Amino acid sequence: MAKELDQEFLEFIVKTLVSNPKDVEINRSIDEMGVLLALKINPDDMGQIIGRQGQTARAIRTLLRIVGAKNNARVNLKIIEPEGSQRPAGRERKTEEVDTSAVDDLKL
Repeated sequence: MAKELDQEFLEFIVKTLVSNPKDVEINRSIDEMGVLLALKINPDDMGQIIGRQGQTARAIRTLLRIVGAKNNARVNLKIIEPEGSQRPAGRERKTEEVDTSAVDDLKL
């Protein structure tokens, strides 16, 4: 069999989601931990695959686990970050300054 079902499944999902389906590359390896699918995509498509707060990537991983369980295998997904890419800095929490005079008024 040229491609395994889990690899074909991942390829179908990813190519459907991304803007550059020709850049999708999936490497499949098997070790003592199970099947590892390493996904390389165009840097412009990273946001579409990761999703908001990682929800899309989490959903894809869940579906791959189901496909693996159906075939008695543990399937893991590794999304390879493109070289030279920089993750945007996380949003910093806004700290509000507390008016201490209002707090002092509450202390009686």
